Amino acid sequence: MYALADKLKKVIFPCIVAIALWVSAPVSAHDRPDFTELVEQNHQSVVNISTTNKNAASNPGSQGIPNLEDSPFGEFFRKFLEQQGQGIPGPREQQFDSDSLGSGFIISEDGYVLTNNHVVEGAEEIIVRLFDRRQFVARLVGTDPRSDVAVLKIDASDLPAARIGKSSELQVGEWVLAIGSPFGFDFSVTAGIVSATGRSLPRENYVPFIQTDVAINPGNSGGPLFNLDGEVVGINSQIYSRTGGFMGLSFSIPIEMAVDIADQLKDSGRVSRGWLGVIIQEVTRELAESFSMTTAHGALISRILPDSPAASSDLQVGDIIVKFNGSRVEKSSSLPPLVGRVRAGGDAEVEVVRGGQREKIMITIGELPSQSALAGGANPAEKSTMNSKLGIRVEPVDDKQREELELTAGAVVVAEIREGPARAAGVRKDDVITMIDNNQIESIDDFNKVVKSLEAGDSVAILVQRPQGPIFLAMTVE
Repeated sequence: MYALADKLKKVIFPCIVAIALWVSAPVSAHDRPDFTELVEQNHQSVVNISTTNKNAASNPGSQGIPNLEDSPFGEFFRKFLEQQGQGIPGPREQQFDSDSLGSGFIISEDGYVLTNNHVVEGAEEIIVRLFDRRQFVARLVGTDPRSDVAVLKIDASDLPAARIGKSSELQVGEWVLAIGSPFGFDFSVTAGIVSATGRSLPRENYVPFIQTDVAINPGNSGGPLFNLDGEVVGINSQIYSRTGGFMGLSFSIPIEMAVDIADQLKDSGRVSRGWLGVIIQEVTRELAESFSMTTAHGALISRILPDSPAASSDLQVGDIIVKFNGSRVEKSSSLPPLVGRVRAGGDAEVEVVRGGQREKIMITIGELPSQSALAGGANPAEKSTMNSKLGIRVEPVDDKQREELELTAGAVVVAEIREGPARAAGVRKDDVITMIDNNQIESIDDFNKVVKSLEAGDSVAILVQRPQGPIFLAMTVE
């Protein structure tokens, strides 16, 4: 009996160990995604885009083929480009400018092509080259600089259109693949994973970018980002780089947004976006505490622009927008894309935190004005009793300052500041104070009354106007 058990142990135990090792073993190369079929089925929808511009030399700051003349790889690139029928850009009257090589993809069989605005911006002629080497002079249907999307049309039919997917279904960690023409190397393929979604970049408030670690370089701009089902989920648009080359941070425009913009450009030649007309800022932990919030999230309204949809609504300065049309607003940067999706004239439900309580407000969304019309939104500010409780001395704001700051009511300006709660909160000399603890400050009397009511230990928000615009600061009264 014991001999049989011993034999079974010798047979079964190694099997158990082998199974355990197989289960715990890392994924082999054979289990990793095979992109060959995906590329074979979808590369034909990708195009190469080049442009000509007589004033190319005057645009040294764009992203494209770098100056290769003195590069260690200059001779290599020269031979490659000569084989492609191109030369290294030189100081000629008409040449490829530094954004002249880009990518794009076909979105309809009758010749509509999607790419980036910066690929074709300022171009005198746009050439689209297909996978089969056919070339077409493209007509520019329309561009949207705010989202960096452009639509082209070529005179061709029965073209292999890309299949459009849903970027909203992307998950962080999911495999994605890009096809494009980095540095002019046509139909190059790179792969990686989704690093993040809904990324907001400086000066790109209305695009919730897809961040990936797919190798994207100058020339990839405008090309498609595919998921493993071979569907386009984004347009490769930007990279973060200190050198001009790939550093592991690539950003793509969500395809739903791009297609909506393309449809508007085809229909009317322009893009309409929703607009609230508020200036917002991030809610810090200290500000959240001063507004009686348990967690720091949402978009804090620091100013309502005159003659805007918000000015005609029940929204107030100091409101924290925590939901927009049912979508939670995690950060201030989350709000503009949500608003931008609503067509002008449509209604939206805005949920705000006001005085520690939640309120729902209905507002009719307006149309986002042009960038030039909004250029006056920033404010310059200039220009007295010393208040021992806060450590500041204030003066009334004069008519000139009020006009410069576009203030609808009076305010006070910080004329002198000493050590105290205000300085600790970040208040500076020449800051214009318009609100303290949700109380409007229109005069020195208002200021004195509000400050007198504050008690030691109170955490309050103070709204100041600066040259860069309005900002809330969290102040703890000593």
